[in-house]
Amino acid sequence: MSQLNKVPFFRSAVDESDVERVSSVLRTNFLTTGQVTADFESKLADYTNTGFAVGTMSCTSSMHLCLIAMGVGPGDEVVTTPMSFVATANVIFHVGARPVFADVDLDTGNLAPEQVEAAVTERTKAIIPVHLYGQMCDMEAIGEIAGNYNLHVIEDAAHALEARRNDYGLGSHSNAACLSFYATKNITSGEGGAVVTNDESLADRLRTLRLHGMSADAADRYTGLYRHYDVVNAGWKANMNNIQAALAIGQLERIAQLHRLRINAYNFYHESFAKVQGIALMRRIDNLRHAAHLFTIRVDPDVRDAFLHGLQERGIGVAVNFRPIHLMSHYESNYGCFEGQYPNAEAIGSSTISLPLFPGITIDEQQQVIDAVADIAAELG
Repeated sequence: MSQLNKVPFFRSAVDESDVERVSSVLRTNFLTTGQVTADFESKLADYTNTGFAVGTMSCTSSMHLCLIAMGVGPGDEVVTTPMSFVATANVIFHVGARPVFADVDLDTGNLAPEQVEAAVTERTKAIIPVHLYGQMCDMEAIGEIAGNYNLHVIEDAAHALEARRNDYGLGSHSNAACLSFYATKNITSGEGGAVVTNDESLADRLRTLRLHGMSADAADRYTGLYRHYDVVNAGWKANMNNIQAALAIGQLERIAQLHRLRINAYNFYHESFAKVQGIALMRRIDNLRHAAHLFTIRVDPDVRDAFLHGLQERGIGVAVNFRPIHLMSHYESNYGCFEGQYPNAEAIGSSTISLPLFPGITIDEQQQVIDAVADIAAELG
């Protein structure tokens, strides 16, 4: 019989100071986008060493608005990875462009730059690399490809807020990086996201697009004498509000501590699983600061589902990150994608299992996970 939630897949790092900060906002008359959101954006830009941050309702909306702001639309192509959550490709579809997949590096799951360049055509307008599990892609190589072909680059950094590579960070080799503060992310606002960028004009466009295309938000209209607004383009409803910002801002202030706890837990898994037969680990890239968003193992695809179910029966929370996007029915039927098209992404997608990883996980909880994995590997081996 299963022992549900013996070790949960995720437990948030929200503490009493975060709860009190949210309560303080709830006691005000201003719950939507306002000063608390602006404070969070300022701290986020400082943390990522970028010029500007724009809070949104999700990483998905962030990528969508970036594509719109960059003029990507019908007739255009956007190169991206099939090894990601489906939102990465969906936003391309929703602006009327065509997602074009490129295969990934088998050892890391990140986009292989040579595959990106091979996918570029005269219709390509942008590249969306995904920093899978918390390791940054080779943004120097991808940025060079983008420069050679005059392409926009939008980083899907939903897993990678803390990540660095070769002393560079998010936004260094791209037009923008999009972040997620979803419930299971390294810092959370329940739902929420942001764009960080060094392009002031892009940040200005995003602020307008995130709120219906209006020239003045609620804080502008209702602070002081009423100010009439114009609608300068047909935007969307995608703004972060003060409640979300209040929940996330304290975690952002504690991010070094939270990251250290995640890294310690990640390292303990990595060292422990190196001794376990029947599983494989993703390669850790040199000269890189891992965001430690997910810890994944790979097992024989023929026993992967049995492995998943065995962990669940032992009360271990698990997930699969990810089933390749091109094998989803929508992409098979609309774009003619097929099995065997991107073999490295498919190999990862058919064998990967994500294990519990969060700042508050205890050594005892991790040891339960490790023992369960080792036992099941021996049983299924």
